[in-house]
Amino acid sequence: MNAQTQALKQRAKIQTASVSSLWRVALVQAFVKLDPRVLLRSPVMLVVELTAVLTTVLCFVPNPAVDTAVAVQLALWLWFTVLFANFAEALAEGRGKARADSLRAGSQGLSAHRRKAGGEFETVAASTLRKGDVVRVQAGELIPGDGEVIEGVAAVNEAAITGESAPVIRESGGDRSAVTGNTRLVSDWLLVKISVNPGESTLDRMIALVEGAKRQKTPNEVALDILLIGLSLIFLLVVVSLQPFAIFAGGKLPLVFLVALLVTLIPTTIGGLLSAIGIAGMDRLVHLNVIAKSGRAVEAAGDVHVLLLDKTGTITFGNRRCSAVYAAPGVSSKELAEAALLASLADDTPEGKSIVEYLRGLYPMVEPARTEIEAIPFSAETRLSGVDWNGHVYRKGAVDAALAFIGLERGEVPATLSREIDKIAKSGGTPLLVTADGKLRGVIHLKDVVKPGIRERFAELRQLGIRTVMVTGDNPLTAAAIAAEAGVDDVIAEATPVKKLQRIRQEQADGKMVAMCGDGANDAPALAQADVGMAMNDGTQAAREAANLVDLDSDPTKLLDVVQVGKELLVTRGALTTFSMANDVAKYFAILPALFASLYPQLGVLNVMQLASPQSAILSAIVFNALIIVALIPLALRGVKVKAASASSLLARNLLIYGLGGIVAPFVGIKLIDLLLTALGLV
Repeated sequence: MNAQTQALKQRAKIQTASVSSLWRVALVQAFVKLDPRVLLRSPVMLVVELTAVLTTVLCFVPNPAVDTAVAVQLALWLWFTVLFANFAEALAEGRGKARADSLRAGSQGLSAHRRKAGGEFETVAASTLRKGDVVRVQAGELIPGDGEVIEGVAAVNEAAITGESAPVIRESGGDRSAVTGNTRLVSDWLLVKISVNPGESTLDRMIALVEGAKRQKTPNEVALDILLIGLSLIFLLVVVSLQPFAIFAGGKLPLVFLVALLVTLIPTTIGGLLSAIGIAGMDRLVHLNVIAKSGRAVEAAGDVHVLLLDKTGTITFGNRRCSAVYAAPGVSSKELAEAALLASLADDTPEGKSIVEYLRGLYPMVEPARTEIEAIPFSAETRLSGVDWNGHVYRKGAVDAALAFIGLERGEVPATLSREIDKIAKSGGTPLLVTADGKLRGVIHLKDVVKPGIRERFAELRQLGIRTVMVTGDNPLTAAAIAAEAGVDDVIAEATPVKKLQRIRQEQADGKMVAMCGDGANDAPALAQADVGMAMNDGTQAAREAANLVDLDSDPTKLLDVVQVGKELLVTRGALTTFSMANDVAKYFAILPALFASLYPQLGVLNVMQLASPQSAILSAIVFNALIIVALIPLALRGVKVKAASASSLLARNLLIYGLGGIVAPFVGIKLIDLLLTALGLV
């Protein structure tokens, strides 16, 4: 227990050191980002910096209407506002870069055993590998790059990329043939054909994504920037027009007050946190083990109306699996299990392996060694497979082929077994008859197994207003059975790539945002056409290249989490924009009556806050403006949580919490700051 406690303490120290380092780097970057060329990405904060510079200059210009101490405080708080907005962005970037550094560290100095033209292998640096190169990876070695397994079966630990500690099986010729660079082989060996060039691997994309090097602003961010710039220009005109009004009334407003007033009125809150919100959203996506090739896909995920999912490998496991066995009349369950297991013992197909796995759990038996049996492989001519062992003949196969093998007609099959065969076929499954020494033993039910938990996730999508459509090449009967089990809203049976494209285009023509999940080469056109295309990492290379999202865990229900992140991004920006604009209502009541009370005594009735003086009003508003950004940094990084609800309910909640809160908070905050400044004698 003592050793465990020490380990926990050591881990806590490491985490504390990491967080401390992250904050130090972010603090330094906050000053680096004061470069106007950097702040051009955030026009609102560029305005704040320019006003901070101007206010700093005005501190050295004597003005009897403004105490120098107040002018200095205004300048300091304006600089504080810019620095903390930069700090929020740097902190969001730092979290991603820390993850990128850990990913990059694992790939440095990696070597590979590349096959030469003569068939021999040479050791080269992994960075020199090119698309099409073939490499050999042994147990304990790291896979040097993304590729497809062309020979071998092995367990792979993908924790370095996906975070999943349990090894997964990768083998040639199946649905699990894709491997990811920087993952470790824990058993056997693999021959891998590299599928990408340097700089294009999954690891490279993750590093580029979390570092933000290739991240461009999404249309939503661009639109919000335009809104913020428009509001800033409007308030600039308002502030500029105040001086003529003051002169007309026989007075004059100090320039430093007008500059400070501009900062309090423009939407500095959302302007200062906008970049941090976007970066933090992409960071949350990376932590879900989803690679986004564009921010547009994440934004679009928040507005998805229809989700198309390929059945094979996405909704189902992709390989038919044994789900039940039914014995013929007069045959015991144990006799059927023994015959079926022996008939499948030499069958290396996924179906054969699933039969062995299923029956071993039900009826353990002493199995013969592979060297003791004569394997009869499946062939298209016989449509049977099995083994000959100890003078016994065990076979399994298609109904008609198995009956012909033992010399039975279809009408001679016992009625109870015949009904089970028909029931399996009508449910979309595949019946395989089992025979032993020329006698019928029973039937095996093979079915395309729906992935666990997928029905519940589809129900959650339905609550978010997203309609699910299963796409499959199966006949309508089989498709309907699987669709009912999975809980999808609609199904497209006997689907071709053209049919998928037509459905997506039809939905888009109706104004719907469409998402598509797939893993096969035949899904590539639909993935490219969809607004949000998410490919499974263990799918084909064509699917991964066509999609704009790649799920490293190959879990189609992950799209629910992606939708959640997309909605959080949209709602967080909307919430903070509402809060920022609502702030202006309170600031008007705080500052304008105080500034014009001496010129227009009638405005005194609007001075509901009863602030001490014009100088106190301006300084209190500037201090509140800076501190509110600090207070909202955690919300910007975490995001506003979204629950399943209608758009009207979300809007009402947004207005109640952030609209009303944006009005009330400044009234309370500015008044408290005014009392504190007055009590401390700072104004």
